[in-house]
Amino acid sequence: MSIPQSGGGPIENKAQLAQYLADGCKPKADWRIGTEHEKFGYCRDTQKPLPYAGARSVQAMLEGLRDRFNWAPVVEGDKLIGLVKDGANVSLEPGGQLELSGAPLETIHQTCDEVNLHLAEVKEVADEIGVGFIGLGAAPVWSHEQMDLMPKGRYKLMDSYMQRVGTHGTQMMRRTCTVQVNLDFASEPDMVQKLRVALALQPIATALFACSPFFEGKVNGYQSWRARIWQDTDNARTGMLPFVFEDGFGFERWVDYALDVPMYFVYRDGKYINALGQNFRDFMEGKLPALPGETPTLSDWADHLTTAFPEARIKKFIEMRGADAGPWRRICALPAFWVGLIYEQGALDAAWDLCKGWSLDAREALRLDVAKDGLHATIAGRRVLDVARDVLDISQAGLAARARPGAGGLVPDETHFLNALHDIVARGESPSDELLKRFHGDWKGDLSNIYREYSY
Repeated sequence: MSIPQSGGGPIENKAQLAQYLADGCKPKADWRIGTEHEKFGYCRDTQKPLPYAGARSVQAMLEGLRDRFNWAPVVEGDKLIGLVKDGANVSLEPGGQLELSGAPLETIHQTCDEVNLHLAEVKEVADEIGVGFIGLGAAPVWSHEQMDLMPKGRYKLMDSYMQRVGTHGTQMMRRTCTVQVNLDFASEPDMVQKLRVALALQPIATALFACSPFFEGKVNGYQSWRARIWQDTDNARTGMLPFVFEDGFGFERWVDYALDVPMYFVYRDGKYINALGQNFRDFMEGKLPALPGETPTLSDWADHLTTAFPEARIKKFIEMRGADAGPWRRICALPAFWVGLIYEQGALDAAWDLCKGWSLDAREALRLDVAKDGLHATIAGRRVLDVARDVLDISQAGLAARARPGAGGLVPDETHFLNALHDIVARGESPSDELLKRFHGDWKGDLSNIYREYSY
């Protein structure tokens, strides 16, 4: 989850809120790729999750990365809760999941190099203290009580609130991991087309990357338990956002949506002030109960935008939020999938042509169905597997048209990063299908094997 935002002055009128989003518009030459990926840490001998503090802990991992690889510390109170270096940051999800929020990079080649370097650094520190890391959409065995809540004020507030607004929110916080990609837009119309494609096709990404068929040591009956969790986390800030597909949608309409998302907090002087369930519109009028008489800054608005959790969202960029975490090859495949679809106009148009006829009800049903059935679900009378094949072909063409070389020019473009997804479609088996085969086959129902065979 996001770190506190900074640098925004006082908000004097509502138009500034839309302008904040519009300020994200960039010419195509300046478009970048920002990849975020999370992973679960555990003690190798016990296969139990890492606590925050101790010899084998999240804190020890952060200290090791800081001291060995020259990351600068991020501290809240007296607690080390993150690291920053070269435009990237390492942060903690609520249950101690370690996240790399990558720097904005020009190519997927660079993104994959960044991922590789980060995982190598993590492994070097982890090996010395007897720790392992694994990428899955949901913790396969651990209970809620086994996972420490990280010492961040934001998470303490959210943890309490999540218990009142849905049945799965605390599961989302402590026991899920995702891979996400942040991508740019050139203009308001470009943002609108990209966000519509992102929302409509997000369930296709969910199906392709589904990697969470186990929970609390059992087969849970879902391809993506992480996606199931999001269906009942907090309906005021999640979902497929039907208004995005309505005529007239743009930055101002997103502002209206975000203003109606209940607040979590206001960040002041290094502390999170409880504003749970309060209204940002009241804040703009100086009537926020948490800070009576005070009005917000653009930094407060930037913070508030991070508390909406739909399947895709906009800040000063578009964030794709539909994929389970998984093995290394699939980390690189996620940005490749979306860059291919939306960074070349021909591919973007083809992607929109593919999904624009889907109704509101069909899109929502697809979101629900892929969580359970993955590639075996259907949309508009077609199997998701077949739709995914078409979407991958569009993405492949988009990456080929981008023609961004790597390896010193030896690799002509970024299309090979989709190979992991082509393999899935060719087999007709998601990562969850693969895991279930192993579980019922050579693992003989023993989930402890997952740590040995699927860790980084």
